[in-house]
Amino acid sequence: MTSRRQTSIKRTARKAGVGAAGVATIALGVVLIPLPGPGSLVIFGGLTVLGSEFPTARRLSDRTKESVRRMLQRNRRR
Repeated sequence: MTSRRQTSIKRTARKAGVGAAGVATIALGVVLIPLPGPGSLVIFGGLTVLGSEFPTARRLSDRTKESVRRMLQRNRRR
């Protein structure tokens, strides 16, 4: 059996790993913005990774998705 402390350590390690991966992905996206490539999509991917563990990042990701969806609908109507 795993103790509560081991479970807590695993949860904290997972959260730290997801946070590091998400921040690294967002940083890569920021670097890619001025270069030819999908910088904004990489940033959105980083937000999605962070959103798997952090509610604030999930809300920001959801708002971004909704804004993009509305923008695409407006462009389709034209």
